[in-house]
Amino acid sequence: MLNKSLILSLLALFAVAPAANAEVKLIAIGSLDGKVSDRSNKTSAPLENGVSGNLLGGLGSGLAYAGCNTFIAIPDRGPNAVSYNSAVSDTASYINRFQTIKVKLSPSKLGSALPFTLTPSLIDTTLLFSNEPLYYGNGAGLGIGSGVPALNTKNKNYFTGRSDNFNPTQISTYPNNARFDPEGVRVSNNGKQIFISDEYGPYVYQFNRNTGKRIRVFNLPSKFAVSNLSPVSDTEISDNTSGRVANKGMEGLAITPNGKTLVGILQSPLLQDGGTNGAYTRIVKIDIETGATQEYAYQLDNIGTLAKPKYPTVSEILAISDREFLVDERDGKGFGDGSKAAFKKIYRIDLTNAQEVSNVTGESNLAGKAVSKTLFLDVVTALTQNGIKEEEIPAKLEGLAFGEDVVINRVKKHTLFIANDNDFVGTIAPGIDNPNKFFVFAVDTIDLPGFVPQDIKGED
Repeated sequence: MLNKSLILSLLALFAVAPAANAEVKLIAIGSLDGKVSDRSNKTSAPLENGVSGNLLGGLGSGLAYAGCNTFIAIPDRGPNAVSYNSAVSDTASYINRFQTIKVKLSPSKLGSALPFTLTPSLIDTTLLFSNEPLYYGNGAGLGIGSGVPALNTKNKNYFTGRSDNFNPTQISTYPNNARFDPEGVRVSNNGKQIFISDEYGPYVYQFNRNTGKRIRVFNLPSKFAVSNLSPVSDTEISDNTSGRVANKGMEGLAITPNGKTLVGILQSPLLQDGGTNGAYTRIVKIDIETGATQEYAYQLDNIGTLAKPKYPTVSEILAISDREFLVDERDGKGFGDGSKAAFKKIYRIDLTNAQEVSNVTGESNLAGKAVSKTLFLDVVTALTQNGIKEEEIPAKLEGLAFGEDVVINRVKKHTLFIANDNDFVGTIAPGIDNPNKFFVFAVDTIDLPGFVPQDIKGED
């Protein structure tokens, strides 16, 4: 009888096509310095770990097109790569925010390595808050002070990245927890709202784009929550048998071009579906008007062996149309990690005839029910073909967004932007910078049949 690992691997072979499209080509690379401040001067005071509270970093955690040459970029829970207190997983009271970025994509000079030059610039920084009171940790027994931000007022309670900012009497999706780890972001079709998914809850929140005020909570089914909460990730994993894996919640978020549906994806399978050892993570469709949800299974590649399977994680999902999507699946290796990037691939999926799995639990029960996927772009191959070494490819290529079309040799091409999360580490060694990078790929229209660009009103 075939063992479980062999069966799963064989299923993966049938589900994935062998080759990417030939006409998806790198056309530009740009960056923003990872050693400078953002535009929120009020948050510049040092955090608990000594890092400036307004360091510009982590921009590739989530990237969203906002119309014309404007993008919204979100950092995650803040600069916790600096070790200072393991009792809170080295997280600090970094106030969550989104950055508004303008990009200039212009033809390069004759003889340049790439046909276009990308120049991004930071335009604005918007802090995220709730009018309602939020639950913050008091720091008792942890060797640190209260988690309440100094900028809080009666009607502005800021979300932060500190891991102890939760109500221990509630499940992790309790909406008035102050802890927030943004990972996916999209803009509404009217251009006035921002949707953000997170890993702590997992949460999906709607914010006013102009003010940063939370205006709506999308409630996910309780199966996604953990009931025994801890500020230490490993403890939270070991104390629960169901719910999202700590720090691997809803990593990606898409919005359909018609603006009616959000589509989130978990970074790793739920604990009850196998956790980080499982092969199937979940996609969640959310009807924006009603909040109703549907679920689908996504099968991860086995980058280990038949005898000892190992799975990558998912970082992003991006809408091609109202039914087709791109999924960013990757390892954690590359520049910033001190290793060589090996597996960073973007797959194309179609939910048209996908099997709904809301009532299905467990890895073995999800087998055979996953959406089919086709390789769209092998990012490592594409970058190395352009002279970028595996050890120079950022470890965390997480943000994914379509941009404005360009014309190359009189042919119109779509643009696909990929951004990295530099973990707020602007320099990884003396003289070696680690900026916030943006890679732009041109996609021939024949390789994206059915592509529908999001029509965002009120474009800048």
